[in-house]
Amino acid sequence: MATNITWHPSLSRSERQTNRKQRGFTIWFTGLSASGKSTIATALEQHLLHLGLAAYRLDGDNVRFGLNKDLGFSEKDRNENIRRIAEVAKLFADSATIAITSFISPYRKDRDSARELHAAKNDAHPDDEPLPFIEVYVDIPLAEAEKRDPKGLYKKAREGKIPEFTGISAPYEEPENAEITIKSAEKSVEEAVQEIVDYLNSKGLLRLSSSDGRGLEY
Repeated sequence: MATNITWHPSLSRSERQTNRKQRGFTIWFTGLSASGKSTIATALEQHLLHLGLAAYRLDGDNVRFGLNKDLGFSEKDRNENIRRIAEVAKLFADSATIAITSFISPYRKDRDSARELHAAKNDAHPDDEPLPFIEVYVDIPLAEAEKRDPKGLYKKAREGKIPEFTGISAPYEEPENAEITIKSAEKSVEEAVQEIVDYLNSKGLLRLSSSDGRGLEY
């Protein structure tokens, strides 16, 4: 680790949120391959943008073409993959953007670490509230995910062509206390998006009171 570095203070989180007129937070989708994470996350991003909110989706496959292209699928590399994404998501959220991540993120401890990172206090701005972290578990039976198999990955995994494939030859640890659980084999994409938006509204995350007292409603 580098030792010759110094933290440079910047604007407070509340300043950014007031000026951008929205709150920043992270919506973390987790679930098996072919569960529908990316499809729901993309539809949610589009819906939030239509509401006039700044949102950005970080996708598991897409990130591996750039930021994480040096990582494989060993447990160690999966841990590092999620660590990096958690840091990036926090930066987006801190900038008053809604960060949406869709990653299998199979290990509970990695997801917990991402949550703790968002909750951590900023010593430079101790009055800033923690960044909300909403875990969305897209729950699907393995048999249904295999039936969907849009990329043919389960078939290859069953044939031994893909080592360490989550749900087949590598574990998936289900969330114990996800804020939202979506059974994607039983709900449409539109119903899933509405459930998430209803939750965000119930927590006041899509509303921000401006400095002159006017309420911004979405």
